[in-house]
Amino acid sequence: MAGKGAIYPDLEGKSVIVTGGGSGIGAEIVRAFARQKAKVGFIDIAEAPSTALAAELGSHVRFEKADVTDIEALRQAIARIREAHGPVDILINNAAHDDRHPTPDVTPEYFDGRIAVNLKHQFFASQAVLPDMVARGGGAIVNFGSISWMSSTGGMAIYTAAKSAVLGLTRSLARDYGVHNIRVNAIAPGWILTERQKEKWVTPEAEAELMKAQCLKRWLKPEEIARFTVFLASEEASACTSQHYVVDGGWV
Repeated sequence: MAGKGAIYPDLEGKSVIVTGGGSGIGAEIVRAFARQKAKVGFIDIAEAPSTALAAELGSHVRFEKADVTDIEALRQAIARIREAHGPVDILINNAAHDDRHPTPDVTPEYFDGRIAVNLKHQFFASQAVLPDMVARGGGAIVNFGSISWMSSTGGMAIYTAAKSAVLGLTRSLARDYGVHNIRVNAIAPGWILTERQKEKWVTPEAEAELMKAQCLKRWLKPEEIARFTVFLASEEASACTSQHYVVDGGWV
């Protein structure tokens, strides 16, 4: 399988789950673990691109359709992946939704929905796989945050609140489960040039502002985040836990 980046022999054969793995950063994470010859199960609500990705990568990659905000559906999807690939060694909590929302327009129902899609499922996916990791004497969880709350990004207060909470979740789980050799870390990506970002938010004016703020004067790509994710899940990062890694090209 073509691709750039290091190969970590300890990841071969590991059972990996990626939420939101059907497109964008998540799809590149699925590809990166497949390149490591891991057994990858990914969960997404979008059927067409996810089915295509699984077909592209072969029999050791399994797609399960589920809405991660439906916790029972999420649990069932994880159970089906476990049945196919064995106990879970690595969980990547990537799924999120960065819709903008002016504060005056937010209803209680919308607020709850933003928390559900950006934070709640990370806890319950972790809860579902931690018994596997405890039984096996180790594992790795990577939770996805965002630099949005560090850069004081406006127009999305619930999203930034949820993403800042990812750090607290990460550190608490790392403390509780470190005794079982389970490592829990968070990644805070900067502005990554995915198709969704190009369709919705990228304008010449926004790009100009980014290039002023960012040390690296180029767009960051999904595969760059994927390579760092694989590193954190590997034994090369065996002493890394309870940390929050900013991968943003030098913005914040």
